[in-house]
Amino acid sequence: MIRTLLVAAAWLVTLPGPRPGPRQAPDPLAARAKGRADAPVTVYEMSDFQCPYCREFALGTMPVLEREYIQAGKVRFVYINLPLSSVHRNAAAAAEVAVCAARQQRFWAMHDLLFRHQDQWAALPSPRAYLLALGDSAGLDGAELARCVASGTAAADVRADAERARRSGATSTPTFYIEGALLEGAAPVTVFRAVLDSIYLSKTAAGAR
Repeated sequence: MIRTLLVAAAWLVTLPGPRPGPRQAPDPLAARAKGRADAPVTVYEMSDFQCPYCREFALGTMPVLEREYIQAGKVRFVYINLPLSSVHRNAAAAAEVAVCAARQQRFWAMHDLLFRHQDQWAALPSPRAYLLALGDSAGLDGAELARCVASGTAAADVRADAERARRSGATSTPTFYIEGALLEGAAPVTVFRAVLDSIYLSKTAAGAR
């Protein structure tokens, strides 16, 4: 389902206050983003690492979007955590590990591993050891990853992500905000193409005038 939002998705990015000097403040979501920062279209995905539909999107649709839109400079794609802990008991733990991986600039490597191995860690009564072990495959510093998870700061970041997502009205995963439009569910790639092509052509045509 696609529906128009009355409020844009600006809530997703809370930038630090202005700093003195000519340099801009860094984008706090840069480590969880793919694509050019100045791409004409931005897509925010609200996702849960234990959600089977999110896995379907991540492993099936996302690689196509990356080839056709992200690498082409048309789209910037940003990942936002929305673990549905009431039904996915290990989703928050996976999100915390991913946030810590982002601090080592390895978010997307961990993102892919979490979805590929979802069946293995999702059923564990205590998944932390397995999730930390995935860090080796993602090229992470294991000791630093363990310290980050144990510190609790990543858990706070995940809760803040989820709270902002819920305030925006997102209640299911995956949910996508695309330049003022809301797309819910793991829609087929043809739906994404139709939405992205329409918005991209509209924005680039407006910019050419």
